Amino acid sequence: MATSESDVTSEKAKPVREKRGVPGGLWLGCEDCGAMIFRKEVERLMNVCPECGYHMYLSARKRVETVLDEGTFEEWDANLEPLDPLQFEDQKKYKDRLVAEQKRTGLRDAALTGTGMIRARRVAFGVTDSAFIMGSMGSVVGERLTRLVERATEQRLPLIIVSGSGGGARMHEGIFSLMQMAKVSAALARYDEAGGLFISVMTNPTMGGVAASFASLGDVILAEPKALIGFAGPRTIKATIRIELPEGFQTSEFLLEHGYIDRVVRRADLKSEIARLIDYCGK
Repeated sequence: MATSESDVTSEKAKPVREKRGVPGGLWLGCEDCGAMIFRKEVERLMNVCPECGYHMYLSARKRVETVLDEGTFEEWDANLEPLDPLQFEDQKKYKDRLVAEQKRTGLRDAALTGTGMIRARRVAFGVTDSAFIMGSMGSVVGERLTRLVERATEQRLPLIIVSGSGGGARMHEGIFSLMQMAKVSAALARYDEAGGLFISVMTNPTMGGVAASFASLGDVILAEPKALIGFAGPRTIKATIRIELPEGFQTSEFLLEHGYIDRVVRRADLKSEIARLIDYCGK
């Protein structure tokens, strides 16, 4: 059968329909079990995998939303910003790195502190965020946490610090960073002498100088499931001592079994658990 010139022309004139794919960002892969999961479902569950229960990263702002009563958070020392006392430079200048991290995370540094309510109980609340230079402890982080502890002492408030720091002391600030471990720990000692209640919450990861100082000094130490907690990482330890480490080494479950922490608490239960502890301790 012959094809007319008009038929050929009409075929060429038809617009080519592009295939409609799935919009990006709707799905994500679980870091633990590898399952592909719907992002909105994960967000509804506070960034917990619905398949295996793995607790994923949660930002400092989201921590405030999930732990404190809605609309009660009042940030303290929001104007504190880091400087570059050593004029440090590696792959890029430290001052440029700080600007980039502030733009990317919306935070001025790796700690957020203030006061708020937990089930109508007034508390002093702090959280470190691993997204900002791995939540490392620089001078601003130490200063904010120290002021938080001091205000909790003055106002006789229960103190809650949620740690998510995989960077330890911030090498870009040298000794100015290392001294923050002692400064925060000294403030906590004074808080303890005044009869305060400090509840430390360890999340994945809580490592380095943070784990070696204030995160380990809680009257009660809670941890999220499968959180990596310790000073040096397991690969570093294994390479140094050259022996096989126990299964689950440095996870919250392993540390609970060996008495380092008091309880493993799922993210969805954390708010209620903290409120019960405050009531139990009479604070």
